[in-house]
Amino acid sequence: MQIIIADDDAIIRKILQRFVEDWGHEPLVAEDGGEAWRIIQKYHEPLLLILDWMMPVLDGPELCRRIRAAEQLEGSYILLLTSREESKDLITGLEAGADDYVKKPFQSAELKARVEVGARVVGLKRKLEARVEELRRALEEVDQLQGLIPICAYCKRIRDDDNFWQGVELYVGARSGAEFSHGICPECHTTHVKPQLEKLMQAKKGDGA
Repeated sequence: MQIIIADDDAIIRKILQRFVEDWGHEPLVAEDGGEAWRIIQKYHEPLLLILDWMMPVLDGPELCRRIRAAEQLEGSYILLLTSREESKDLITGLEAGADDYVKKPFQSAELKARVEVGARVVGLKRKLEARVEELRRALEEVDQLQGLIPICAYCKRIRDDDNFWQGVELYVGARSGAEFSHGICPECHTTHVKPQLEKLMQAKKGDGA
């Protein structure tokens, strides 16, 4: 998974980049909040981000607020790095939109655990969005069957938008993804199948005579 890292400290950036790579993810590194925001705006799906609190151009809390205000980034998971320890500062970061925070200096094991939690959350949200999109497309296909459908009164074929006549199965299947199984209703069995069977039985009796 791609993870956006934003920190103005070159040493910390290198450490975070190495950690993220060792954990099997792809780091996208920014030197300040402004560069991070330019990278973030290219995406239209939930992201996993590790943001330093204090940065030039845009600090961590301001980035959090911008991300939460962007509809296309809904569901992003934000880890905020900070050396601040007062409760009011941590509350400020969480209220700005951070999901979690890690105190500096951080330990590799702790950071990895928090990153993996974020990766699972983002992965689930991406799968959910993909499923919602599938359902939306399915509903659009079903909607195509609404309205007036021209059908032949004799053969029951349907005229499509290109003025071609086709069977009900082809018409419905092309517009809804539905599949058909074939059977015989009781009325058709009495009206069509039973007389044919009786006719065959009589023919066999005649041959035997």
